[in-house]
Amino acid sequence: MTRSEIAELRYTVGQLRQSIGALRAHYGDANIMRRLENDLERLVIDADELEQSPPPEVRRRQQDTIYVPDSKSDEAAWMGAQDEGLGFHSRPRTK
Repeated sequence: MTRSEIAELRYTVGQLRQSIGALRAHYGDANIMRRLENDLERLVIDADELEQSPPPEVRRRQQDTIYVPDSKSDEAAWMGAQDEGLGFHSRPRTK
């Protein structure tokens, strides 16, 4: 992690602290506000730990490129297939 990434993380956590402070002023000592403040403090602790002793960097694998042809596929392969997630169930497919 570079110094600029750590700085950006610190800046973002600072903005989150300001937002939670504004919400605290509006909602007071509600349970959710205490949980948000606890989560914020955990982020601060984790950011400190990451900066002081970062884990080993993960080597990025080069991903293989998968080419998808532009040609039209054989629609007969889809005859009778379910139309899940489209709001209707099995129906005869048309060409």
